[in-house]
Amino acid sequence: MRILFIGDVVGRPGRRALRRLLPEIQDTHSPELTVVNAENAAGGFGVTAEIVDEFLASGEIDLLTSGNHIWDKPEALTIVDEEPRLLRPQNYPDGTPGHGWGIATASNGVEVGVINVMGTVFMHPTLDCPFRCVDAVLARKPDSVRVTLVDFHAETTSEKMAMGWYLDGRVSAVVGTHTHVPTADERVLPNGTAHITDVGMTGCYNSVIGMQTDKVLRRFVERIPERFEPATGRGSVCGVIIEIDEIDGKSVSIKRVRMDED
Repeated sequence: MRILFIGDVVGRPGRRALRRLLPEIQDTHSPELTVVNAENAAGGFGVTAEIVDEFLASGEIDLLTSGNHIWDKPEALTIVDEEPRLLRPQNYPDGTPGHGWGIATASNGVEVGVINVMGTVFMHPTLDCPFRCVDAVLARKPDSVRVTLVDFHAETTSEKMAMGWYLDGRVSAVVGTHTHVPTADERVLPNGTAHITDVGMTGCYNSVIGMQTDKVLRRFVERIPERFEPATGRGSVCGVIIEIDEIDGKSVSIKRVRMDED
């Protein structure tokens, strides 16, 4: 089976690019399940109920993941409780609204476990250990669910690479998100876990990680606390397509996917 994972959707350009290009990407790669990280979809910061509905209503997207920006919009506290297809990082403390893992049924009938966790190195807030958090989820995941995808939302390449090795042979894939810069290190690890350090973003690449260049430069050069805003212009969709043996849950291949708006 094939799973399509789409990287962090940033603002209006990212949503527009995804809406326009996702059908073509799906026609090309024929995924049975599509997962999208949506944490920057609302103006670059968080999600709204309207945007979550927009993503899920088309039927093209099966599940949404997120990260440290999930709470940027106050309504997220309600959304994550009401919409089981929207995940927040699992390693938030017990009692936090929402949930960080779930089981989705792919179009071929295969049940797929999806786990969303956040790193702790250079990340705010500092959450519970993501490694032990995934261990705890795997310990209670039904044995019948053999295919498992982990969205590891983290800052450093080292922590994301470490998670891949830690879970090699125990999950089908570990995909890194958060930095908005796609890495070229996708591969299947020795024990069958597909891994990429970061899948990149879905948004405007004529920018600094999806934000208007002039505002980012002013903060770097003049040290002025300028508020970042999403860049405008042509958007791109970045992600990966992962082929998995649904019998044993091991990955066969992982390939980067990128498509640009005209």
